[in-house]
Amino acid sequence: MSTKMRRYITVILSTILIALIILLIIDTRELKNLSDSRARESEGNNNGIKIGLSMGTLKEDRWLRDRDIFVARAKALGTDVIVQNANNNDEDQVEQVNYLLSRGIDVLVIVPNDREKSADAVEAAKKAGVKVIAYDRLVLKSNVDLYISFDSQEVGKLMAQALVDKVPRGNYLIINGDPSDNNTSLLKKGYDDVLAPLAKAGEINIIAEEWAEDWMSEYAFNITEKYLQKGTKIDAILAADDMLAAGAIRALSEYKLSGKAMVTGQDADLTACQRIVDGTQFMTVYKPVDRLAEEAVDMAVKLAKGESISVPNTIYDGKYDVPYYVLQPVAVDISNLDDTVIKDGFHNYDEIYGR
Repeated sequence: MSTKMRRYITVILSTILIALIILLIIDTRELKNLSDSRARESEGNNNGIKIGLSMGTLKEDRWLRDRDIFVARAKALGTDVIVQNANNNDEDQVEQVNYLLSRGIDVLVIVPNDREKSADAVEAAKKAGVKVIAYDRLVLKSNVDLYISFDSQEVGKLMAQALVDKVPRGNYLIINGDPSDNNTSLLKKGYDDVLAPLAKAGEINIIAEEWAEDWMSEYAFNITEKYLQKGTKIDAILAADDMLAAGAIRALSEYKLSGKAMVTGQDADLTACQRIVDGTQFMTVYKPVDRLAEEAVDMAVKLAKGESISVPNTIYDGKYDVPYYVLQPVAVDISNLDDTVIKDGFHNYDEIYGR
């Protein structure tokens, strides 16, 4: 072999060696980056707990707020959350819960779309050895490990009492939420405590008591319009939440009656607070969902760790007495809007007034 050829081969081998060294350095750096990434992921779940959050719906602003606060609280505690939204579909919710169980969740937090059909999801979780928290809405006959919610019966009382104080005599229209939501039944118990004796005494006249499927605002519009078309005078509307209140108020406005009939709501939605300022909605019931969501996460972590939770109340789910962590709602009208919703930072002043 000639000297020239040996030099040529030496150059080629040297080039190949340098290339291999460069590739080795790159691979080492990539492995380090991957290791760092996995370390960061581990830090994001430093307690090793995984929560499945099954939402019945996210169509109202209120539920978006619940989800965001829940996830933020879990992240602050180093806990992973997998969120699923059933979009008001009972079958989808059961399927989604099964998916969450397949992901190895330690605790299921469920906002049931249907108070009875969601029992199948709870049963599946229990068979998998997973603790269950019913969030805001109770699942009937399922023996959940914890039910956490605001006092819905008190919500009904607050709505009814506010109307009676403002309209002690007159025609009342009641627009309830979805009959498959257990909170609707509790709301009715609450407002019946106040309104039933007055209706029996003839002091108020309940012209109708309706139920809106999926809490649809359009239903509230249609039912209110139906009575207005008949020429029925409406003095007060007990709407079970702010979305239903919005539908009823839209119908009233088409008959130039907006602000003349007193309308209730629930959830202190931003648009509802704006309507209270405008005078088209009389009141809403404020529920500080940040407390609800954060307490739910804290309870879920305790259950996942096998710690006992002690709450003073129970609620009957139709078959079992289950632990009930209850929070108190607040009636809000124009007189205390600033001292409640705004003071708590639920909405800020400019959002409500600066339009």
